[in-house]
Amino acid sequence: MIEMNIPGQGILQLEYLVCDVNGTLAMDGVLLPGISTVMKKIQDRLTVFLITADTHAKQSKINFELGIEAKIIQKGHEIEQKRNFITQLGPEKVIAIGQGANDSGMLKEAAIGICVFSEEGTSIDALMSSDIIVKDGLTALKLVQNPMRMVATLRK
Repeated sequence: MIEMNIPGQGILQLEYLVCDVNGTLAMDGVLLPGISTVMKKIQDRLTVFLITADTHAKQSKINFELGIEAKIIQKGHEIEQKRNFITQLGPEKVIAIGQGANDSGMLKEAAIGICVFSEEGTSIDALMSSDIIVKDGLTALKLVQNPMRMVATLRK
């Protein structure tokens, strides 16, 4: 668990990290450099979920590399599927990371939504639904790994 006292917002007790995969942690179905190393460190503090439509049909390799079994969502109504997943976990306990239009619901629903800029592109809907914006997926994971950085960004 990660506990953060954010001035102006109160205390958050975070238990889960939910990450989109393609465009966020991977490009064209291939995990971005450095993601695996940082992800393993985060797993000591948070339960990590990957959520994806497996656009490039390479998720099984990513699952193996990260040691995490992804939740594969169906194509169509992806925003709702991802948002509902956050709701089931308890949004007040979740950090979500994504960049696509279909991530906008989960980014808005989560206690902390982190939007990443991506070579694949970044949806304006995802951007506007987030609490924090960072340059890439690795930076987002490093932010989660160092929660005082999030406190500094989110304080009011």
